[in-house]
Amino acid sequence: MIKKIYLKYKEIVNYLIFGVLTTIVSLLTYYLLVYTILNPNNPIELQIANIISWITCVTFAYITNRKYVFNSKNKQIIKEIIKFYSSRLTTLFLDMILMYILVTKLNLNDKIIKIITQILIIIINYILSKIFIFKSKENH
Repeated sequence: MIKKIYLKYKEIVNYLIFGVLTTIVSLLTYYLLVYTILNPNNPIELQIANIISWITCVTFAYITNRKYVFNSKNKQIIKEIIKFYSSRLTTLFLDMILMYILVTKLNLNDKIIKIITQILIIIINYILSKIFIFKSKENH
């Protein structure tokens, strides 16, 4: 029964699994940076940590989404990578704006806000990936 449910919702389940793993990669990178070399109370260092975290997790996400979630067979890998990173730039800017407003301006806890923003980012990234990046002929 579990296998049947998994097969029915394989793409979404795999996206959630790899989304969680991507989030863990993002959070571990971010936390490692702000607990060691970067100060999250400094707005510039906060954004540097955010950007490094983003680069790391987007690279991980592209590889896992292409192979395990959307099973892309697209031969135009460079074009696909550009679309993937471009869509992720959109959510990076959203992440940066939210971190700036909620942490820098409203003085909320950066660790908690980072988790909350990541949940929102996962949802938006799935929609962008499904519609614009890894769309299959079945989706047209």
